[in-house]
Amino acid sequence: MKTIGLIGGMSFESTAVYYRMINEAVRARRGGLHSADVIVHSVDFQSIVDLQKAGRWDAAGARLGAVAAGLEKAGADCVLICTNTMHLVADAVQNAVKAPLLNIIDETARSILAAGKRRPLLLATRYTMEHGFYADRMKMAGLDVMVPDAAGRTLVHDVIFDELCQGKVLESSHARMIALIEAARLQGADCVILGCTEICMLLNPDALPLPGFDSTAIHAKAAVDFALGSAAASRAA
Repeated sequence: MKTIGLIGGMSFESTAVYYRMINEAVRARRGGLHSADVIVHSVDFQSIVDLQKAGRWDAAGARLGAVAAGLEKAGADCVLICTNTMHLVADAVQNAVKAPLLNIIDETARSILAAGKRRPLLLATRYTMEHGFYADRMKMAGLDVMVPDAAGRTLVHDVIFDELCQGKVLESSHARMIALIEAARLQGADCVILGCTEICMLLNPDALPLPGFDSTAIHAKAAVDFALGSAAASRAA
Protein backbone atom coordinates (compact mmCIF):
# COMPACT_ATOMS: atom_id res chain seq x y z
CA MET A 1 0.00 0.00 0.00
CA LYS A 2 1.30 3.44 -0.95
CA THR A 3 1.17 6.35 1.46
CA ILE A 4 -1.37 9.15 0.91
CA GLY A 5 -0.43 12.72 1.84
CA LEU A 6 -3.30 15.06 2.68
CA ILE A 7 -3.01 18.84 2.82
CA GLY A 8 -5.95 19.44 5.12
CA GLY A 9 -7.55 21.91 7.47
CA MET A 10 -9.33 23.93 4.75
CA SER A 11 -11.65 23.38 6.55
CA PHE A 12 -11.00 20.65 9.10
CA GLU A 13 -14.67 19.68 8.72
CA SER A 14 -14.06 18.34 5.21
CA THR A 15 -10.63 16.93 6.07
CA ALA A 16 -12.38 14.70 8.60
CA VAL A 17 -14.69 13.53 5.81
CA TYR A 18 -11.68 12.70 3.61
CA TYR A 19 -10.04 10.72 6.40
CA ARG A 20 -13.19 8.71 7.06
CA MET A 21 -13.94 8.04 3.38
CA ILE A 22 -10.38 6.96 2.58
CA ASN A 23 -10.16 4.57 5.51
CA GLU A 24 -13.63 3.13 4.94
CA ALA A 25 -12.75 2.44 1.31
CA VAL A 26 -9.50 0.69 2.21
CA ARG A 27 -11.28 -1.44 4.80
CA ALA A 28 -14.00 -2.32 2.28
CA ARG A 29 -11.45 -3.39 -0.32
CA ARG A 30 -8.92 -5.10 1.94
CA GLY A 31 -11.22 -6.38 4.69
CA GLY A 32 -10.42 -7.11 8.30
CA LEU A 33 -8.81 -4.28 10.22
CA HIS A 34 -7.03 -2.76 7.22
CA SER A 35 -6.87 1.04 7.08
CA ALA A 36 -5.07 3.54 4.90
CA ASP A 37 -1.47 4.65 5.29
CA VAL A 38 -2.12 8.40 5.53
CA ILE A 39 -0.08 11.45 6.52
CA VAL A 40 -2.11 14.58 7.23
CA HIS A 41 -0.81 18.13 7.56
CA SER A 42 -3.71 20.26 8.75
CA VAL A 43 -3.04 23.97 8.29
CA ASP A 44 -4.59 26.90 10.15
CA PHE A 45 -7.45 27.72 7.79
CA GLN A 46 -7.75 31.34 8.91
CA SER A 47 -4.23 32.04 7.65
CA ILE A 48 -5.21 30.68 4.22
CA VAL A 49 -8.52 32.57 4.16
CA ASP A 50 -6.64 35.80 4.92
CA LEU A 51 -4.44 35.20 1.87
CA GLN A 52 -7.50 34.42 -0.27
CA LYS A 53 -9.26 37.64 0.74
CA ALA A 54 -6.09 39.64 0.05
CA GLY A 55 -5.67 38.03 -3.38
CA ARG A 56 -2.24 36.73 -2.35
CA TRP A 57 -2.51 33.47 -4.23
CA ASP A 58 1.26 33.35 -4.81
CA ALA A 59 1.86 33.33 -1.06
CA ALA A 60 -0.85 30.73 -0.59
CA GLY A 61 0.74 28.55 -3.26
CA ALA A 62 4.14 28.84 -1.60
CA ARG A 63 2.61 27.93 1.75
CA LEU A 64 0.86 24.82 0.45
CA GLY A 65 3.86 23.90 -1.65
CA ALA A 66 5.97 23.84 1.50
CA VAL A 67 3.38 21.65 3.19
CA ALA A 68 3.40 19.26 0.22
CA ALA A 69 7.21 19.07 0.35
CA GLY A 70 6.99 18.21 4.04
CA LEU A 71 4.49 15.43 3.34
CA GLU A 72 6.75 14.02 0.63
CA LYS A 73 9.76 14.14 2.94
CA ALA A 74 7.69 12.29 5.57
CA GLY A 75 7.01 9.49 3.08
CA ALA A 76 3.90 10.45 1.08
CA ASP A 77 3.77 8.80 -2.35
CA CYS A 78 1.03 11.17 -3.58
CA VAL A 79 -0.44 14.47 -2.43
CA LEU A 80 -4.01 15.72 -2.27
CA ILE A 81 -5.14 19.28 -1.62
CA CYS A 82 -8.31 18.64 0.40
CA THR A 83 -10.20 21.62 -0.99
CA ASN A 84 -11.38 22.64 -4.46
CA THR A 85 -10.60 26.34 -4.09
CA MET A 86 -6.91 25.88 -3.40
CA HIS A 87 -6.50 23.99 -6.66
CA LEU A 88 -6.14 27.52 -8.01
CA VAL A 89 -2.52 27.07 -6.84
CA ALA A 90 -2.25 23.40 -7.84
CA ASP A 91 0.65 24.04 -10.22
CA ALA A 92 2.71 25.67 -7.46
CA VAL A 93 2.03 22.70 -5.19
CA GLN A 94 2.93 20.15 -7.86
CA ASN A 95 6.12 22.04 -8.68
CA ALA A 96 7.20 21.72 -5.04
CA VAL A 97 7.23 17.90 -5.08
CA LYS A 98 8.14 14.93 -7.24
CA ALA A 99 5.19 12.88 -5.98
CA PRO A 100 2.03 13.21 -8.10
CA LEU A 101 -0.62 15.69 -7.07
CA LEU A 102 -4.03 14.05 -7.54
CA ASN A 103 -6.05 16.94 -8.97
CA ILE A 104 -9.66 17.11 -7.79
CA ILE A 105 -10.78 18.91 -10.96
CA ASP A 106 -9.38 16.23 -13.25
CA GLU A 107 -10.80 13.40 -11.16
CA THR A 108 -14.25 15.00 -11.05
CA ALA A 109 -14.22 15.69 -14.80
CA ARG A 110 -13.31 12.07 -15.42
CA SER A 111 -16.28 10.88 -13.38
CA ILE A 112 -18.71 13.23 -15.14
CA LEU A 113 -17.54 12.18 -18.59
CA ALA A 114 -17.77 8.50 -17.64
CA ALA A 115 -21.42 9.10 -16.75
CA GLY A 116 -22.08 10.64 -20.16
CA LYS A 117 -22.76 14.15 -18.86
CA ARG A 118 -21.48 17.35 -20.43
CA ARG A 119 -23.02 20.45 -18.82
CA PRO A 120 -22.54 20.47 -15.04
CA LEU A 121 -23.70 23.12 -12.60
CA LEU A 122 -20.82 24.03 -10.28
CA LEU A 123 -21.63 24.81 -6.65
CA ALA A 124 -18.52 26.04 -4.88
CA THR A 125 -16.86 29.03 -3.22
CA ARG A 126 -16.90 32.33 -5.04
CA TYR A 127 -13.20 31.87 -5.87
CA THR A 128 -13.84 28.51 -7.53
CA MET A 129 -16.92 29.69 -9.41
CA GLU A 130 -15.51 33.05 -10.58
CA HIS A 131 -11.73 32.80 -11.00
CA GLY A 132 -11.93 30.62 -14.11
CA PHE A 133 -9.32 28.01 -13.19
CA TYR A 134 -11.95 25.34 -12.52
CA ALA A 135 -14.20 25.94 -15.54
CA ASP A 136 -11.19 26.35 -17.86
CA ARG A 137 -9.70 23.03 -16.80
CA MET A 138 -13.09 21.34 -17.15
CA LYS A 139 -13.45 22.88 -20.63
CA MET A 140 -10.17 21.25 -21.64
CA ALA A 141 -11.81 17.93 -20.76
CA GLY A 142 -14.86 18.76 -22.90
CA LEU A 143 -17.24 19.99 -20.20
CA ASP A 144 -19.30 23.20 -20.31
CA VAL A 145 -19.55 24.37 -16.70
CA MET A 146 -22.49 26.47 -15.52
CA VAL A 147 -22.54 28.56 -12.33
CA PRO A 148 -25.43 30.23 -10.50
CA ASP A 149 -26.21 33.91 -11.05
CA ALA A 150 -24.59 36.56 -8.82
CA ALA A 151 -27.14 36.13 -6.02
CA GLY A 152 -26.81 32.37 -6.20
CA ARG A 153 -23.02 32.53 -6.07
CA THR A 154 -23.21 34.72 -2.98
CA LEU A 155 -25.62 32.29 -1.35
CA VAL A 156 -23.42 29.25 -1.97
CA HIS A 157 -20.24 31.05 -0.87
CA ASP A 158 -21.85 32.27 2.35
CA VAL A 159 -23.32 28.86 3.18
CA ILE A 160 -19.87 27.32 2.78
CA PHE A 161 -17.91 29.80 4.90
CA ASP A 162 -20.51 30.94 7.43
CA GLU A 163 -22.14 27.56 8.00
CA LEU A 164 -20.50 24.39 6.72
CA CYS A 165 -16.90 25.35 7.52
CA GLN A 166 -18.13 26.01 11.05
CA GLY A 167 -19.96 22.70 11.34
CA LYS A 168 -23.46 24.16 10.84
CA VAL A 169 -25.82 22.19 8.59
CA LEU A 170 -29.12 24.06 8.17
CA GLU A 171 -32.28 22.75 6.51
CA SER A 172 -33.08 26.25 5.24
CA SER A 173 -29.80 26.31 3.31
CA HIS A 174 -30.48 22.84 1.95
CA ALA A 175 -33.78 24.06 0.50
CA ARG A 176 -32.17 27.10 -1.11
CA MET A 177 -29.42 24.98 -2.68
CA ILE A 178 -32.01 22.59 -4.09
CA ALA A 179 -33.79 25.59 -5.62
CA LEU A 180 -30.53 26.66 -7.33
CA ILE A 181 -30.11 23.19 -8.79
CA GLU A 182 -33.71 23.10 -10.02
CA ALA A 183 -33.26 26.49 -11.71
CA ALA A 184 -30.10 25.26 -13.44
CA ARG A 185 -31.90 22.12 -14.60
CA LEU A 186 -34.47 24.31 -16.35
CA GLN A 187 -31.60 26.24 -17.97
CA GLY A 188 -29.98 23.12 -19.43
CA ALA A 189 -27.65 21.72 -16.76
CA ASP A 190 -27.48 17.93 -16.93
CA CYS A 191 -25.70 17.31 -13.59
CA VAL A 192 -24.34 19.14 -10.56
CA ILE A 193 -20.85 19.24 -9.06
CA LEU A 194 -20.59 19.51 -5.29
CA GLY A 195 -17.49 21.59 -5.93
CA CYS A 196 -16.61 22.45 -2.37
CA THR A 197 -15.41 19.67 -0.12
CA GLU A 198 -17.89 20.70 2.61
CA ILE A 199 -21.04 20.65 0.47
CA CYS A 200 -21.44 16.89 0.92
CA MET A 201 -22.27 17.71 4.54
CA LEU A 202 -25.42 19.48 3.28
CA LEU A 203 -26.40 17.78 0.02
CA ASN A 204 -26.71 14.08 -0.78
CA PRO A 205 -25.52 13.71 -4.39
CA ASP A 206 -28.00 10.87 -4.91
CA ALA A 207 -31.02 12.92 -3.81
CA LEU A 208 -30.89 15.99 -6.05
CA PRO A 209 -32.96 17.27 -9.00
CA LEU A 210 -29.93 16.42 -11.18
CA PRO A 211 -27.31 13.64 -11.00
CA GLY A 212 -24.79 14.74 -8.39
CA PHE A 213 -21.00 14.40 -8.37
CA ASP A 214 -19.45 14.77 -4.92
CA SER A 215 -15.92 16.04 -5.49
CA THR A 216 -14.86 14.97 -1.98
CA ALA A 217 -15.90 11.36 -2.50
CA ILE A 218 -14.41 11.29 -6.00
CA HIS A 219 -11.09 12.69 -4.76
CA ALA A 220 -10.96 10.29 -1.81
CA LYS A 221 -11.61 7.34 -4.13
CA ALA A 222 -8.80 8.49 -6.43
CA ALA A 223 -6.44 8.48 -3.45
CA VAL A 224 -7.43 4.94 -2.52
CA ASP A 225 -7.13 3.77 -6.13
CA PHE A 226 -3.61 5.20 -6.19
CA ALA A 227 -2.64 3.74 -2.83
CA LEU A 228 -3.88 0.26 -3.72
CA GLY A 229 -2.52 0.32 -7.26
CA SER A 230 -5.88 0.37 -9.02
CA ALA A 231 -5.84 3.92 -10.42
CA ALA A 232 -5.13 2.91 -14.00
CA ALA A 233 -7.81 0.24 -13.99
CA SER A 234 -10.33 2.60 -12.40
CA ARG A 235 -9.71 5.33 -14.96
CA ALA A 236 -10.00 2.89 -17.83
CA ALA A 237 -13.36 1.55 -16.57
